[in-house]
Amino acid sequence: MSALQQKKVTKLPSSYMSAHEQQEKKTAKRKRVAIIRFTFFGVLLSTLAALFLYVIHSQSVNMEAKVREQKRLEQRLESLEKKQKRLEQEIKKLHDDEYIAELARKKYYLSKEGEIIFAVPGK
Repeated sequence: MSALQQKKVTKLPSSYMSAHEQQEKKTAKRKRVAIIRFTFFGVLLSTLAALFLYVIHSQSVNMEAKVREQKRLEQRLESLEKKQKRLEQEIKKLHDDEYIAELARKKYYLSKEGEIIFAVPGK
């Protein structure tokens, strides 16, 4: 049928049709509200998930940095402890007169009575 040949149909007012139309409107409105709710909660859930992932990622990056810092500080502590032990041994040796005499002969070319010191280059 063409647009010119269509007949105009008028709706007869009846309580059944008006109740049916109201029921369809309610159903359509409920569907629309349900879609809006699901969309809202979906967006909210996605946002919260992204926030949690960001927090977890930033915490893992911070923990990795702290672990690297801890390893670096432990290595520094170890080297300082070795240096402290070496210096404590040096202090103990410096209380010994023979060590002081030997050190004076090596560093300052001091000699004992009748001793001749030869400086050898390259040593």
